[in-house]
Amino acid sequence: MVKLSLRLFPSVAGKLLYCARCYSSRNILTLYERGILQSVFPENRTPDIVKHLRSSSCCVYAGFDPTADSLHIGNLLVLITLVHCQRAGHRTISLIGGATGLIGDPCGRKKERESIDESQLKKNMKGIRKNIENIFTNHESFLWQDKDDLAKNVILDNSKWYSDQNLIEFMSKIGRQFRMSTMLRKESVQSRLKSVEGMSYTEFSYQIFQAYDWLHLYNNYNCSIQIGGHDQLGNTIAGYELITSLSKQPQVYGLTVPLVTTSSGEKLGKSAGNAIWLDSRKTSPFNFYQHFINVADADVLKYLKLFTFLPQNEIDDLMKAQGKNPESRAAQRKLAEQVTLLVHGENGLKLAELSTDILYNQSTEALFALSKDELKKIFNSSPIVSITLEQGLTVLDLVEQAKCFSRPVDAYRTISEGGLYINHQKVTDQAELLIPGQHILPSGITLIRIGKKNRYYVVEWLMF
Repeated sequence: MVKLSLRLFPSVAGKLLYCARCYSSRNILTLYERGILQSVFPENRTPDIVKHLRSSSCCVYAGFDPTADSLHIGNLLVLITLVHCQRAGHRTISLIGGATGLIGDPCGRKKERESIDESQLKKNMKGIRKNIENIFTNHESFLWQDKDDLAKNVILDNSKWYSDQNLIEFMSKIGRQFRMSTMLRKESVQSRLKSVEGMSYTEFSYQIFQAYDWLHLYNNYNCSIQIGGHDQLGNTIAGYELITSLSKQPQVYGLTVPLVTTSSGEKLGKSAGNAIWLDSRKTSPFNFYQHFINVADADVLKYLKLFTFLPQNEIDDLMKAQGKNPESRAAQRKLAEQVTLLVHGENGLKLAELSTDILYNQSTEALFALSKDELKKIFNSSPIVSITLEQGLTVLDLVEQAKCFSRPVDAYRTISEGGLYINHQKVTDQAELLIPGQHILPSGITLIRIGKKNRYYVVEWLMF
């Protein structure tokens, strides 16, 4: 495997960049210029893959094991690379590992994954399928401006071709193609063998099954290119070697995308050990949007190239505007907009932007524009209480029934000192009567904010 580098391969890289300028957009190796591709395998056949890509529409796949019920932004760059392939006129396959997910990929793991029961596996697969469908649907609906139709992304489950496999026959035909010495040299195997826990045969065999996946896709879908994270390099090579040992003159290639980190070296998508999920039920569109809008200035150029489909000239203009007025965070806002639109669609982006306006700009107008369900999603981490609307209810009655204060004296003091806000409007009279349309939003919700620390309470009015 070789990194696509001008220093390492001046003649090949020169041809590559020449192809990028002069030939068909099918040449997805031009993604190297955006930093999306890290390496191509085999290392001595880069001109061959350029020719292969330009000659016809190819089939490209990437695999995702269902180890959780959602993908996270650590997986997002692989999905975006598949979309780039689709935009270039290639056919794409997203492979969900209904079988390999039960085995567990040892790559990057210090110990063996816990086994997944059948019901959880089905739930995980359903969630991941939805993630993938959302990405491709949102891209075509909101980010694809070309008149030409895109080839449909195909989602497959690898358990379909293992369920009827005869174990003895599989080991006799496929297992004998693998040499123990080669398998033991894999970095993922070496690191685990040196660990205290060691490595089970189940995990050791994972590379055989991922290799066979590619062979199956090659034989049945003419799938000639596999894309994966750079940590999947060993499994990709195993697949390449299996196909070349069983097929005559195959044209197959592996492409890897880099592990994306911040300028400080932290893995993208991890914050205090918590992933930023693609499922809105696990990470809200607001929190997803905020993750990207808070990207450091040192990282925003790289992320615009990796995670958006903006052309280079537009990215250059954004960075110039950012340089002239860093406080505007124009580049971060565009980044957050584009990635949220891709993952959560138009409605998710709208909700994220309104949520930002409500929470950071205290926008009353935005509050009035949202539905009950949207407001409850935004403030899902705040107490939500239900109160029956009665005539003559006062502000003091409201905060008491909402249990905003542990003692009445604290309520009196906070209100009189101007520390109480109802729907972002300051209220200083505890005897003020509640008026629909002012204290109660059209959605039947009242938002209470307490003090400088912005403690929020959501009141859902009954009989409204």
